[in-house]
Amino acid sequence: MKKEKQSRKKPAKGVTRRGFLTGMGTAVVSSAVLGPVLTSTQAETLPPTRPKGLEDISLTVNGITYSLAVEPRWTLAEVLRDHLGLTGTKIGCNAGECGACTVILEGKAVYSCSQLAVWLDGKKITTVEGLASSGDLDPLQRAFIEHDAAQCGYCTSGQLMSAKALLSRNLHPSREDVQRALTGNLCRCSNYNGIVEAVLAASK
Repeated sequence: MKKEKQSRKKPAKGVTRRGFLTGMGTAVVSSAVLGPVLTSTQAETLPPTRPKGLEDISLTVNGITYSLAVEPRWTLAEVLRDHLGLTGTKIGCNAGECGACTVILEGKAVYSCSQLAVWLDGKKITTVEGLASSGDLDPLQRAFIEHDAAQCGYCTSGQLMSAKALLSRNLHPSREDVQRALTGNLCRCSNYNGIVEAVLAASK
């Protein structure tokens, strides 16, 4: 028997319901992804957009005043390192425990990883970069070198800033005073004796 040829129906002309819905969905997705199309002239005249959620603050760091727009979640350590390029301030634990990020805030040694930048509008800050003057090392820095107080060096900037804050309020501290002032600064190389000797030498 000859197989009967199956009759193929030609698709009906016009737009089917499925085709209409598919086309509409594609158009919606395309417009959502691409957005409005701007001419080159329109694009050039658009004003720069400011990211939402930024707060304006002013910080005086090492004698220089900076006007900054910061996110409320940024710590002082992040602003110093990532936005002002002052990488002498180290981030160790990032939890306010090791002291590697210590800076001097209004004369007091503080952990910069535990201070939000938005809290410090109008404040004066000194980092390790601010110790040297006109290319000359601070006597405290020279004492650290002479007494081998720096080992791996990662904690050194924090140790220096805590010691500087101490010497700023007490020119002739006792050994116990130095040990107490450096309690919050960990040295993973355990060079505490060398650090204390350096601070005592600088005080003389």
